[in-house]
Amino acid sequence: MLKGIPSILSPELLKVLMEMGHGDELVIGDGNFPAASMAQRLVRCDGHGVPELLDAITTLFPLDTFVDAPVALMEVVPGETTVPKIWNTYKQIIANRAGMDTKIEFVERFAFYERAKQAYCIVATGEAALYANVILKKGVVVEDRS
Repeated sequence: MLKGIPSILSPELLKVLMEMGHGDELVIGDGNFPAASMAQRLVRCDGHGVPELLDAITTLFPLDTFVDAPVALMEVVPGETTVPKIWNTYKQIIANRAGMDTKIEFVERFAFYERAKQAYCIVATGEAALYANVILKKGVVVEDRS
C-alpha cells in the first residue's frame, strides 16, 4: 500500500491510469456491461461498485478541461421513463472532485458501446445498478513548479 492512494485501486488499475495520456478514455462498466468482449485492455474490479471506483479514480485522474463534456453516461433506452438514481451520485462525486462546471453528456446505448471499444481501458465492476456505465476522458496533470 501507498500513502494517499485509495486502497480500492489495484496495482493493475494504477498502472493503467499512469499509462493513459491526455484525451485517452476510461470506461467504468456496471455488472451487465460487455466489458470482456469490448476491451482493448480490461481491468477486473469484481465486487466493487462504480461509485466507489469513480470516487477513488477521480482523486488521481484529472478530467479533460479542453472538451465540452469529459464525462459520458449511457443514455436510457427510448421508452424507459426512470432516470437512474445512481446518476445523481455520479454528479455529486464529479462535482466534489472536478468542480461544479463539469459537463456530463448522455450517449445512446449502441454509440456508447462503439465509443467503449475505442477506450484505452475498460474497468469491469460488480455494480448492480442499471445504466451505471461511465466514460471518463483524461485531462492534463498540471503541477505547481514554483
